[in-house]
Amino acid sequence: MGGTKKKVEIIAANGGMFDAYKVFNIATAAAATDAEVCIFFTFEGLNLIHKEGYKNLPMPAGTEHFQEGFKKANVPPVHELVGTATEMGVKMIACQMTMDVMSLEKEHFIEGIDVGGAVTFLTFAQDADVTLTF
Repeated sequence: MGGTKKKVEIIAANGGMFDAYKVFNIATAAAATDAEVCIFFTFEGLNLIHKEGYKNLPMPAGTEHFQEGFKKANVPPVHELVGTATEMGVKMIACQMTMDVMSLEKEHFIEGIDVGGAVTFLTFAQDADVTLTF
């Protein structure tokens, strides 16, 4: 590998339990490979970093049995994954426009997030090696 870090940009636009696992699993895996990782949370994706929302994320109907599977497989709960991502330096940006539309303030979200708009996302993503949307 060369001297430049890989950049991974993730757009989190959905706010369910499975979405949280996808977003934070990939973010922490990428950070573990020393990549620079940024997650842009918009619309329902804001639930994943909302102080109350991420504690009660919905499971898709008919998949409640997965909760037991998560426990058996020692998959950490979402709040632990969020903490791990924060500790690993994953940059998290809440979409300002969506926050305005939903009448949300930065204080509604976990510590350590940034607030920005599409330009903030595009500035990071324009030279990202990987861009994913969930």
